[in-house]
Amino acid sequence: MSFWRVILAIFFPPLAVLDKGCGSVLIVLLLTLCGWIPGVIAALVILNNPDR
Repeated sequence: MSFWRVILAIFFPPLAVLDKGCGSVLIVLLLTLCGWIPGVIAALVILNNPDR
């Protein structure tokens, strides 16, 4: 997880997980629309997952 990806996840979470697949982007987008903090947390969790 790079420094710039973390900064991007904090300011615009769906853009940070763009290369992780459509499902991840949709989940993070919906959580961001519900509230900024859940979107940031989801983006950081997805970025920190070593399997993807």
